[in-house]
Parts: sequence; structure tokens; C-alpha cells
Amino acid sequence: MLGEHVLFLDGEALVIDKPAGLAVDPPRAGGISLENHLASLTFGFRRWPVAVHRLDRDTSGCLLLSRNPKAHARFQQAFERGEVSKRYVAILDGVPEGGSGTIDLPLGKVSTAEAGWRMTRDPRGKAARTDWRVLATHDGRALVEFRPATGRTHQIRVHALEGLGAPVTGDPVYGAKHDGGMMLHAIALSLPRAGKADIAAEAPWPARFAALGFAAG
Repeated sequence: MLGEHVLFLDGEALVIDKPAGLAVDPPRAGGISLENHLASLTFGFRRWPVAVHRLDRDTSGCLLLSRNPKAHARFQQAFERGEVSKRYVAILDGVPEGGSGTIDLPLGKVSTAEAGWRMTRDPRGKAARTDWRVLATHDGRALVEFRPATGRTHQIRVHALEGLGAPVTGDPVYGAKHDGGMMLHAIALSLPRAGKADIAAEAPWPARFAALGFAAG
């Protein structure tokens, strides 16, 4: 049940702290996804909430859901216009040079029969930009804050590897698996609304980050 994971709730919006390992969309191979929990997130409404955006299965943190179709359309438009502020934290297998900056690296999808599909640098791909800064270092790893200006598939994961030269710790596609899982967390999300208070949520610090020596700053 995800009722205890609610970070924000009002008549048109719901933000939950999505656990790592929970897929937003039903997996093709079957298994549990967010859909299996929606009935427990109605909070008095008959209508089930609907996810407005996506987080990768192994990414935890702030996920926005709409509680009615009109709100859903407005929220999607806000994402398309770049009005939604998202902040992520990640642990990287390595320490990027420079301490902070902006990664401007267009992305496209590649696919092989052996390895399946993945995203990579592609000059003809979709524009993707991410601001980043190192928050801390420990045992050859870096805790990095990412603020994506665009919302491409696997954007932060590919920008970490190909833009900074250090994959997200535990990334099963772009790095190496880790017993603690993938160290990527959507820690904050905010969305302005005309005539109403902003939707604003911040997720708790993940225990798996603390286990690698990175406590909340």
C-alpha cells in the first residue's frame, strides 16, 4: 500500500514517494506496478488517480498523479512548457570534474538484439539539458544534484555516463548493478498553478544513500 508514501494531496493533485523497484506502467512480462496500488490512492474519490509523468522503475521519489481529467491536461501542458521544476539526487561511480555545470547532450534510442534498447548521445536526437552540481564525495563516489530542463527517457542516467563520465551507482543499463539498487532519487517537484497554491513536494532521504555514506545535506 502506498498511502503512507503521500507527500502532497489536494482536490486535483497527488504526489507520492514512489519506491525504487516499482514500475509506473505495467511491465510487459507481468508483475506489480503502480496500477496495482491506485485503488488505495483515491482518498474519497471514485476515480483512480493517473500518473502525469514517468519515473524509471529503479528510480525512487516524487511522482505526480492527477485526480481528474481537466487537472491531468493542465499538468501535462505544464510539463510540455517546461514549467515543472524537478530536482534529483544521485550517487555516481566516480567524481565529475569541475564541480558543477550544464550538460547539453541530445539523446536518441539505439537497439540491438543482444542488449535490447538504450539511450545515447545522438546529434539528430531530441534536445536534452541538465544542470548539475556535486554535493559531496565519499570513497571515490560523488553525490550529485541534477536539475533537468527537459524530460527525455533516461536523461539523467545517460547524462551522468556520457556527459560526466561517471554512471549512476547501481544503474543496470548504463553502469554496474549494485546490491542496494540504483542510486537515483527524485527528491523534489514543484508546479505552479494559476489561482491556487503551487504543487510542491519533497521526498524523504533514501536509506540506500545513507548506507553508502551519503546522509541528507
